[in-house]
Amino acid sequence: MQVFHTASGLREVLYKERRKGLRIGFVATMGNLHDGHLALIEQAGQSNDIVVCSIFVNALQFGLNEDWDKYPRTYESDCAKLRQSGCHYLFHPDDSEMYPNGLDTQSRVICPTMTDVLCGASRPGHFEGVTTVVSKLFNIVQPDEAIFGTKDYQQLAVIRRMAEDLCMPVKISSAPIHREPDGLAMSSRNSYISEEERPKVRVLKETLEWIAQQIVAGDSDFPQLQAEAVKRIECAGFKTDYMTISNSKTLQPAAVDDRQITILGAIYTEAARLIDNVSISLE
Repeated sequence: MQVFHTASGLREVLYKERRKGLRIGFVATMGNLHDGHLALIEQAGQSNDIVVCSIFVNALQFGLNEDWDKYPRTYESDCAKLRQSGCHYLFHPDDSEMYPNGLDTQSRVICPTMTDVLCGASRPGHFEGVTTVVSKLFNIVQPDEAIFGTKDYQQLAVIRRMAEDLCMPVKISSAPIHREPDGLAMSSRNSYISEEERPKVRVLKETLEWIAQQIVAGDSDFPQLQAEAVKRIECAGFKTDYMTISNSKTLQPAAVDDRQITILGAIYTEAARLIDNVSISLE
């Protein structure tokens, strides 16, 4: 695996690969890699000749009171994992490489839909930071395919919409949620969960699955299902950020006659904010 810190260096080597007719797959990360990230790398390698990964902790998508400063940075172990997983090129820029004119004057990419609900409601400006950095990474790497995990379902939907709106020649693919043995969706922030809380956090996945079962069984009282779900979360000792039954494509509140539905939830532990989702098809 070759490591590049500059966009120009990476572009030069990828230009040569592209001239050979090779397909390029891309996985964007903020590092602190776990098995879920490595599954994305593996999937990229299955449908592409060259796999590129980026590690960049993007300050633009963190709010004022969020954890940018303490976000885990594990570069050496990340590199070892990527080498073992078949990554060919790693792009590891610093802030000045990605934002040479500073964050305050950085041009922004704004997706006006799906960004002010769910995670966007509790993290203002977050998705503007995501779409801006992902568009920059797409311009640098120019991949044929980019793979994103389904755990960040809203992020996946927003990036798909951005790519469609801006006519980006990139196939946006998704990968299934990678889970811990007890069902908790893998996340770099899982390390923040206390030992006392850890056995209880499975309530998020279990509650989402319970809602899905009720809907499949014919219950269409979505507000009541959401209210009951919040009670379940609170009884387990956690605070609910949101618990929403949504149209899978638009992320707007699901209508009774919607056939593609995604149930999304976010909860707060003492030191972490956890998200998860379950999708169902009623066709």
